[in-house]
Formats: sequence, structure tokens, C-alpha cells
Amino acid sequence: MKVCKFGGTSLASAQQIKKVANIITADTSRRIVVVSAPGKRFDTDIKITDHLISLADAALSGNDTSSGFRQIMERYEEIISGLGLESSLLNDIEEDLYNRLHSSRKDAGLFTDTLKASGEDASAKLVAAYLTATGLSAQYCNPKDAGLLLNDPPAYPQLLPEAYGRLAALKDNEAICVFPGFFGFTASGVLRTFNRGGSDITGAILAAAVKAELYENFTDVDSVFAANPRVVDQPVSISHMTYREMRELSYAGFAVLHDEALMPAFRAAVPVCIKNTNNPEAPGTMITAERDFSEQPVTGISADSGFSTLYVSKYLMNREIGFGRKLLQILEEEQISYEHAPSGIDDLSVIIRSHQLKPGQDARIVERVKTELAADDVHFRHDFSMVVLVGEGMRHTTGLTARAAAAIARTGANIEMINQGSSEVSLVFGILKHDETRVLRELYQEFFAPVYAEL
Repeated sequence: MKVCKFGGTSLASAQQIKKVANIITADTSRRIVVVSAPGKRFDTDIKITDHLISLADAALSGNDTSSGFRQIMERYEEIISGLGLESSLLNDIEEDLYNRLHSSRKDAGLFTDTLKASGEDASAKLVAAYLTATGLSAQYCNPKDAGLLLNDPPAYPQLLPEAYGRLAALKDNEAICVFPGFFGFTASGVLRTFNRGGSDITGAILAAAVKAELYENFTDVDSVFAANPRVVDQPVSISHMTYREMRELSYAGFAVLHDEALMPAFRAAVPVCIKNTNNPEAPGTMITAERDFSEQPVTGISADSGFSTLYVSKYLMNREIGFGRKLLQILEEEQISYEHAPSGIDDLSVIIRSHQLKPGQDARIVERVKTELAADDVHFRHDFSMVVLVGEGMRHTTGLTARAAAAIARTGANIEMINQGSSEVSLVFGILKHDETRVLRELYQEFFAPVYAEL
């Protein structure tokens, strides 16, 4: 059995959904299909999920929702008409969206989740109806009925361990199961969504639950590339990589796969293949636990912006027991998680995602650290990017850090921070955001251009 997930661009129109149906029909082992909400039909188009978020915002603000509601329904009407499906399906989707829009707004976050999830839910009903219309045995699978159980808010949304046992029953379905991604339910029946891109997570969860032979993640590119093709001209494709490599690259800005999606597949040892809906015959990128890394130590290079650094200095910091714990406790109390924490003997930098900081919160944190920890110097710096080199073979390669640093120096950019994880699968350089593009291009030239020029 294979579990296949189709992203928003694969479901953006009737034409795309017909391609999805052909892919499913071509392999009878594709028994569980996970779908996202309809995405962009063209570059300037708006995703259904973004329409739904705007609709939720309008409702919560007390503004008119009729225009937003109508735009969403027009998209569904276009898809249903293009697929030749019964108009009763459009009526069902409209009624469901209306009921969600008029549900309780007591908790703004849960109300928004309820509206956002309607995109994936409607998409699953559409695909199931079309597969049935083509003669296949297919059915819409409700996450609540199937047992996709999530923890209770306000904790970060995560699957409850007992859900795997319930979801395992999906493998016994005779019909193709079309499952909406992105959301699940708490034990008390409250709908919760994963973060954006959460349909990847749903697909990996189901693949792990049914012990699938393969989890296929269909998107709009032939494979994962060694660098962002929007920044680097025609980067090389990656044919094979490990779970850890993909996780590191996803964390650092690779938009191909959600950075949390691999953990369920990794734990269950389910191979993952990234494939293209528009070119399904392409081999794609295979992701497994191990690979041969003898030829190329660096698998990929990525960059992500939107970081801030909290710099703390105190003389004899290294002698003070509990200083680091107290500093991180302040961030915990401020509801902020951290990404990296490089340090010296008298100074410590904590790197965080800038979006976590509310207006004025950085000044409050600085004051707390000064007062509670008696620090000599405390300040925030913003607008950082993290450039990440990833590769299982890096730890076996002498001089790699020196080569990377030299490449960055050639661009004239200053290295603000260097961090290498204990696994030595990734090497992170902190730079200013305005240097990101030229640093990424120079690093790609350093590690990939010479190798592939010789081939």
C-alpha cells in the first residue's frame, strides 16, 4: 500500500484534479490519498486557504463576509463544473462553509481553524466524488471518524500516540480513502489545524499508521533541488537524501516539504518520495534513513530570513551556575522558543524567530535580563538570515567550514554567527538579510559548480 499526498497546486483546478485521478488510477497500490486545499492556478492567484483566512478575519472584525464567501464558492463552482460533477456537491460545500462561518467565535483561534480546515475538507469531497464518477471505488474519509486525534489547545498541535492504532484501520478499506490534510480533532471533538503545510504531516502520519511501503508527496517540481531555483539558476536535482538532510533543509526554508512532516515516516521507517503531479514519470527525490554520500558531501544549501538575536554579556558568566537556564526560563515565560544558542565564556547569543516577538516585547525581555540576571550588556539585533549547508558526508570532509567561510568572505558579507549541530549534518551561518542572496549563490558555486562541471 502507498499513501500519496497532493499539494494545493495539484488541486487548483479541474484540469489538475484530472491529472491526480490519472496518477491514482495508474497504480492500484495508491489506496490512501491525502489532499490539500485548492492552491494557485497562476502566479497572481490566491489560494483557497488564504481566502478562508481573510474570511475569518472579516468575520471576527465584524466586517462584511458576503464578498469573501462568494469568491470561495466561485472557485468551487468552477472546479465542480469542470469535472462534470453534480451541483448537489456544490450545495453541500456551500452549506458546510456557511455553518462554519456562523459557528461560535468565542475562541478566535479555533474559529479560524474551523474555517481554514474547510478548504481541505471540501477538496477531499471533490476528489472522492470525481474518482467515483470515473468508475473507481473511492470515499471521503472524515478525520474525526478515522481517529486523527490531536492534543488540546493551547499546546502546540500534535498527534496523540493512541491515534496511530485507530488510523491503522484505514488499511482495511476496500475503497480508495480520500483524506483531508491539515487538521484533526481533540478527544472532546474540537477541530485543530497543524501549521501551514500541515497536509504533509497528515500524509506522513497516515503512512506511518498503515505501515505503507511508500509515502509519495506530489507537488509541482520534478524533485528537490540543491538550492532554491528562484535564487540559483538551474540548480542540480537531488535524487536521494536522508530524513535528517530533508528535515534540516525544510527547517531552513525549503518549501517542498513541511519541516515536521518527516518525523512520523522516519519513526516508522517509511520511505518518502517527492514527485511532480505535472510530470509523474520523473523519478523524483527519494528520502530514506541512509544514502551513499561518498561523491558529494554537501547535499543542499538553503537560507531563511526573519531571525533576531538576543545578545547577553556578563563577566565570569561561565562561573555562574544556572545562568543559561535562567535566561532560557525568561524566554519560556515570554512564550518564546529559540533556534540556536552559540556562546563564549562571557557572552551568549540566543537566536529566535522574529515573528514571535510582540510589539515592545524585545524591550521588556532586555530589561528582565538586565534586572534578573545582572547582565553587563543586553540587546537585540534584527533582520538576520540563517544560511544552512546540509549533508551526511560533511562530518567526513576536512576543510569544509573553511571553504564555506571563504566563499562568504568573497561576497563581502560578515559572518555574524556559526553553529554546527552535534550530528554534524548541518552547518549554519548567521548573516544579515540583505546579504542572503549573494551568499547563497556563492556557496552554491563553491560546492556544486566544480563537481558538476567535471561530469
